Amino acid sequence: MPSLAWADEAVPSSVTPPIVVTGRGLADAPAAVAYDVQDLARERLLLAASGRIEDALSAAAGFQQFRRSDSRSSNPSAQGITLRALGGNATSRTLLLLDGVPMADPFFGYIPLSALAPERLAAARVTRGGGSGAFGAGAVAGTIDLTSAGPDQLGLLRASALVDDRGESELSATLAPRLGAGYVVASGRWDRGQGFWTTPEDQRVPASVRARYESWSTSLRAVAPLTHDIELQARVAAFNDARTLRFAGADTAANGQDASVRLVGRGAWQFDVLGYVQSRGFNNVVISAKSFLPTLDQRATPSTGAGGKIELRPPVGTAHVLRLGADWRFAEGHTEEDVYTQGQISGHRRAGGTNRDLGLFLEDDWTLGPVVLTAGARADRWSVRNGALDQVLGGNRTSIAYPDRAGWDGSFRGGVVVKLVGGLAARGSAYTGLRQPTLNELYRSFTVFPIVTKANAALENEQLRGFEAGLDWRPARGLSFSATAFDNRVRHAIANVTIAPNLRQRQNVDAIHARGLELGGEVKAGNLSFSGSFAYTDAKVEAPGTALDGKRPAQTPKYAASATAAWRPFSDATFALTVRHTGAQFEDDLETDVLPPATTLDAYVQVPVAGPFSLVLRGENLTDETVVTRNSGGSIDLGTPRTLWAGIRVAIR
Repeated sequence: MPSLAWADEAVPSSVTPPIVVTGRGLADAPAAVAYDVQDLARERLLLAASGRIEDALSAAAGFQQFRRSDSRSSNPSAQGITLRALGGNATSRTLLLLDGVPMADPFFGYIPLSALAPERLAAARVTRGGGSGAFGAGAVAGTIDLTSAGPDQLGLLRASALVDDRGESELSATLAPRLGAGYVVASGRWDRGQGFWTTPEDQRVPASVRARYESWSTSLRAVAPLTHDIELQARVAAFNDARTLRFAGADTAANGQDASVRLVGRGAWQFDVLGYVQSRGFNNVVISAKSFLPTLDQRATPSTGAGGKIELRPPVGTAHVLRLGADWRFAEGHTEEDVYTQGQISGHRRAGGTNRDLGLFLEDDWTLGPVVLTAGARADRWSVRNGALDQVLGGNRTSIAYPDRAGWDGSFRGGVVVKLVGGLAARGSAYTGLRQPTLNELYRSFTVFPIVTKANAALENEQLRGFEAGLDWRPARGLSFSATAFDNRVRHAIANVTIAPNLRQRQNVDAIHARGLELGGEVKAGNLSFSGSFAYTDAKVEAPGTALDGKRPAQTPKYAASATAAWRPFSDATFALTVRHTGAQFEDDLETDVLPPATTLDAYVQVPVAGPFSLVLRGENLTDETVVTRNSGGSIDLGTPRTLWAGIRVAIR
């Protein structure tokens, strides 16, 4: 960092450079744009009419959960996220990071969406395609980097209180004081409500209930300089999320406690050292749709995740950015379940194990005038250990100790960016990737009545092969457009395969093959802005000799689009409309039950009223579009109906 200088006197070279803390990791390498990247600024994230992170991230067309339900009305274990229609089951194929820490549940692989409040974030970066850098094992459909906000974005105090037309409430507050050259951010949020009817009126029975929910999350984050170019970041967080789904007594809950420490050095030898630990829990009661009595009580699913990384960027000249390092991840957990027959306990089940992954990675970006080349490689030592099933059903006991497995897998990625004339850049890349089966896929069976899905302890790792090419055009300030064509193939993809009526099993199919086109654009003109994205994906299962061959993966649409128009006429005033379209999807792998296409319209209004106070109005699904989220032989679940919110926000700088 350059030394300070005054106009009338010399300053000794020994003067200490100023201290600047960012709360972020190391800067992006020059060739990050060789891949299909979409940046979502804080202002865009805050326009989500639901106030929930999954809707904010839906601004990147092609982003999806396994099911269409949001985090108020879905089972948390179905909150796996993916990109490029590379879904097919409820586990995340997209790596989601918060300040560099993987957020997927150690047992299930789902994302705790209700604990990731948009108002706490500074930005989100969506990178489609495989990754081979830090924590790259798991990014077979892409990576989403969330960056926490600091005092520059939050101010000293930010708080809001809103209520909707059903009487549900949302309370949140963030305090971000500066302490010397560093800062602390303390935040909390509480959501509760009776929920909406997910069951259509003509299918309701006396046991049917609204999708009640209550969730809270809290976080404390501190950032402090150790020297002028070394920064310490620490975070602790906790959350709890309770929901009732479809029937009285069908209660589900997820909870967690997380802690992480990060050391970032921005000197000549740049480094990023990170360590984290996670404790998570889950419980779920399954209610029969015939007797309306419990059939399964998944009363506890304790799991522990831990990991860390070391990344080093040595000084190798201005033309090169070299990254090398290692990361490690550990996941341990098990499920404890009671099986019921006619409302009485008739059996018990305990199943679980341990997964580990040690990755070594190397990547270099080489700038040659208007051309940037990048190439990287990764080697993963993975293991699946201590897998076991202990089950008592009908007086018969089954105890299985599954064999341990381990091995090495390699992956790579490479690309090129060429800056052309008139703000135009061409890019191309190719990559491979790896994802281990989760403990949930390996060991836990589950039921979404009347469908039973069995676990499979013999599942192999998924392996990605893909390439893409695209154009980015920035002809003037405030104008940007992008287009990307891609071809991605996940070998040994894990899918929920139908093996008998009302019976499925997680199995490796030959591949899921997805090809398509992604478009994005943004226009800013004074106080007006427009942003949009579109994804067309032709995805199919490759499973020769089976009924699945050539069929589209479950829950994956061909078309997805999102567009937002915003007007900010003066400070702290915002008017925005968002339209979102999701194409038709199939509920199941055999394409027997269709989820019709859905187009929704959302609105967001913020108007200052007095001093630091603003009026906030939000509208979800203003046209009251019927959004079918589940269709099992005509048994239907519905998504969010028209919902109107109003409240007050206070912001003190």
